Amino acid sequence: MTASGPSHGKGPSPLTEGPHRQAHVDPLAALRAPGDPPWDVYLTGTVFLDIVFTGLDSAPVRGTESWARGMGSSPGGVANMATALARLGLRTSLAAAFGDDHYGEYCWDALAQGEGIDLTPSRSVPGWHSPVTVSMAYEGERTMVSHGHEPPPEEPAPDCPPRARAAVASLVPGRPATWIAQAAARGTRIFGDVGWDDTGAWDLAGLSDLAHCEAFLPNAEEAMRYTRTDSPRAAAHALTAHVPVAVVTLGAEGAYAVDRRTGETAEVPAIAVEALDPTGAGDVFVAGFVTGSLAGWPLADRLAFAGLVAALSVQEFGGSLSAPGWSEIATWWREVQSVEGQDRAALSRYAFLERLLPEDAARPWPLRRAVPTIGFGRSN
Repeated sequence: MTASGPSHGKGPSPLTEGPHRQAHVDPLAALRAPGDPPWDVYLTGTVFLDIVFTGLDSAPVRGTESWARGMGSSPGGVANMATALARLGLRTSLAAAFGDDHYGEYCWDALAQGEGIDLTPSRSVPGWHSPVTVSMAYEGERTMVSHGHEPPPEEPAPDCPPRARAAVASLVPGRPATWIAQAAARGTRIFGDVGWDDTGAWDLAGLSDLAHCEAFLPNAEEAMRYTRTDSPRAAAHALTAHVPVAVVTLGAEGAYAVDRRTGETAEVPAIAVEALDPTGAGDVFVAGFVTGSLAGWPLADRLAFAGLVAALSVQEFGGSLSAPGWSEIATWWREVQSVEGQDRAALSRYAFLERLLPEDAARPWPLRRAVPTIGFGRSN
């Protein structure tokens, strides 16, 4: 099955769209009750200013100058995940340090005003230089150059994070995070992801915070290395000895998941798309899975939804820029049903979207959210 929608080689246009322009869908509406936590998801981490160059025909060549046909600016780092969650209708709270330079001010405004993300636990750090990443997208790949000073001595995450239904945590081998245990003790459902283990140990005992997680979402290579197995599916089953739900992403093959509590297993193939920029796709996948989990969907629906939103994101440039909202999801669902030769059995995998999408949610797509530079529209 393919995800319909025009491909393009030019960069984002100077158009910004805040949450008020998105179709309003609350995936947790039926579950909300008095006394619920004020936030659906809590996050903490480092926010980067991402500057994305698009429309490059090839990788930059040493000693030459390359011209990009487009560019965009957006908050990156943990902001990719926060934006993806907020655009899917989850009430999202972020704890992060922001520089008090123009870059930090821009990122703060883009997240708080543009995306409706709660930054109450965040802080602006006097004299701290905002981390910056320059990303160059070409041939479906990306090359990145980052710069940042030492982070502030104080962690932006408070000792007691705000009450939230869920939290997404990046697990680091040998470095437990106090807030994860505190949040889990208060009933917050923890969804853990992980990066490459630079130590080469690949020891699950080093991921002590995994004990507090409801779900763990590594990629296939990470999962096999941690479990000493020779297949992603075997790795997923092995991981359920340590965490209730294991989700292993399989790249172009989709994803496989096991729920130890219910005995469910699910495997959903990837949606075929023309990938322009994979930046942030993993964050979008996790956001989709968290959304379906909080909404109480069956495991296969959660996996299909996570794969869908990730597939939509790679058709746009940038990290947080490319995270789809319900309008893009609705447009895809309306358009894909009209594609000739579509596999009807494969299409039925996404029929659960019908009960979620309002009739007027679809709109022209893809949506461009980038701005060409910092400071346009600011009064003197």
